[in-house]
Amino acid sequence: MFLTNAGRLRAFLLAIAALGIALVSLASVATAASPSLPDPSRTGSIGIHKFKTPDSATGLPANGTAVDTTGLTPVPGVTFQVQRVDTINLATNEGWQDASALSGSFNPSNASGSIAAAGFTLGTVGTQTTDASGNASFTSLPLGLYLVTETSWPAGATPSAPFLVSVPLTDPANQSAWLYDLHVYPKNSIDAVSKTVDDANAIKMGDPVRWTVVGDIPNVSAIDGYKIVDQLDPKLTYVGAQVTLSDGITFTAGTDYTVVFDAAGHTLTVQFTAAGRAILAAHNTAQVKVVVNTRVNTVGEITNTALLYPNAHSFDVTPGQPGGPTPSNPVITKWGGITVQKTDPSGKALAGAVFSVYATRSDAEARTNAIPLGGRTTFSVNTGGQVTIAGLRYSDWANGAAVAPGDPGYRSYYLAEVQAPTGYELLAEPIKFDVTAATTAVGVDLKIENVRVDGPVDCHCHGSHSDLLPDTGGPALILAVGGGVLLVAGLLVASTSRRRRKAA
Repeated sequence: MFLTNAGRLRAFLLAIAALGIALVSLASVATAASPSLPDPSRTGSIGIHKFKTPDSATGLPANGTAVDTTGLTPVPGVTFQVQRVDTINLATNEGWQDASALSGSFNPSNASGSIAAAGFTLGTVGTQTTDASGNASFTSLPLGLYLVTETSWPAGATPSAPFLVSVPLTDPANQSAWLYDLHVYPKNSIDAVSKTVDDANAIKMGDPVRWTVVGDIPNVSAIDGYKIVDQLDPKLTYVGAQVTLSDGITFTAGTDYTVVFDAAGHTLTVQFTAAGRAILAAHNTAQVKVVVNTRVNTVGEITNTALLYPNAHSFDVTPGQPGGPTPSNPVITKWGGITVQKTDPSGKALAGAVFSVYATRSDAEARTNAIPLGGRTTFSVNTGGQVTIAGLRYSDWANGAAVAPGDPGYRSYYLAEVQAPTGYELLAEPIKFDVTAATTAVGVDLKIENVRVDGPVDCHCHGSHSDLLPDTGGPALILAVGGGVLLVAGLLVASTSRRRRKAA
């Protein structure tokens, strides 16, 4: 009989244990001292304890007993369904033989199908969702063989495979007795994704802006699907992408992964093939690194978020739903400009001025290396005396974070007048300015005043005498003023001489 044949019982229990349940063997191996048949009047329980798959094996026993889970991370919000395999009666030797045969044909990837193919049906016991400690409990279970299936799990999680567990199991502490209250420890690989942006060296629209997506690799023996999707903002022009592992392992494009950019939807998809997924499974302590190269084509605050699909099931789930992809943190690159108002000293708007923008004061003073924006390097004020210069990275925002003057990445710009309005002096020095959210908003940011070039001086003289007056500021004026000083000095000397003679 089955229970007196330790070899057959051992084969059955080992087959069940091979189903991939990390910390739990679903039955303990019988010894020559096999227990008597289970008590059919008894009921049992299955306590499920859900944890994140650790980076390395815990070495904890897997025999249905409670174990110390200190240091493991619980996973709440996972829903389990437990179903009893009908017609298998574990209070009989024949029932254990049927269970052994079913375990040999059980296929976790098609659990219910393989059970049906073996000639068995499934009844439904119920569902439970793990609490904050990762625990769920099914109690008052009649003796039997049960199929345990995860039906819902958090976004970014790779679920454990369905598994069979018998109630009861041989008690590992007393192999002549049965263990009716079981503890199982299925694991989830919880996979995160993060995103950064590199734009600190970018100055103008069209300069390279690089986004880096880093995704965890599921800690499972076989990965059935893996892809990273980056929904680019229409303000970004896609240039290309590179895919590597964080530990330096490289991939072959087209063989290990594919890159598809949907121009209509502005969506980049990096999806791994079976060959690539095998590499991922062999390096699951590393991370996938996708570098997306873009250029900014429109001013604005551009937010970008990527999605990690860590398994095949997640491919068909809407982002944000249980079991779906994991979203990365949002990152932003910010681009804008300034509006300049040109006036005379009285505040009247002046047209005709032309400006250029420079990255440094020395360039602005030398009028070299003007920044090209929109294909041009000069910007003329309109008839209302205004000009808007756009397409510059925010001064106070770099690499996805706020920066202050003096911080790496903070950038100021310099405005130089290259042509003054007719009849007005050219500005002698460049004007330093910053681009921020405030300057990019509608309104005037800089008011720049030009001084009028002086014309002929009207001295209210008559006849040809007025023709002898020089232009203001000319050399003749200096001489005229000097002559006046001499004249006044002569008058003072003469007056002093007269006073002295009178006094004598």
